[in-house]
Amino acid sequence: MVVIKRVLVCAALIIGALSLSVAMVAAQGTVIGSGTFDGKSGHETSGGVDVVKGGDGRSVVLKEDFSLDSAPDPKVGFGKDGEYDPASKLGHLQSKDGHQTYAVPSALDLNKYNEVYIWCERFNVPLGVAKFR
Repeated sequence: MVVIKRVLVCAALIIGALSLSVAMVAAQGTVIGSGTFDGKSGHETSGGVDVVKGGDGRSVVLKEDFSLDSAPDPKVGFGKDGEYDPASKLGHLQSKDGHQTYAVPSALDLNKYNEVYIWCERFNVPLGVAKFR
């Protein structure tokens, strides 16, 4: 009887762990683009970024190693081949460093872009660019 209880408890723990693992993968979604930031316009910008498609839409995820030295008006958006598109702006940079997530509007056609930008709107210059791999 004790052995059966132990087996059932172990089975329940394994099933719970597997369910949690599947839920975490679903929440994270599928990476559809990724890159590493290079600083621009004399700014130090570094760290990784993923563009993710999940059940709740698409998002830009700045990784834990993201860092920007400083800027007065940084925004997050997309561009292509060295040209930032102001219409792709996702919002104001939440923090100069660390993990951050930005929702991508469903109307935005990501096929038009191959770069994620950290853009200074006040001075109209790039602060960092990550080209998709």
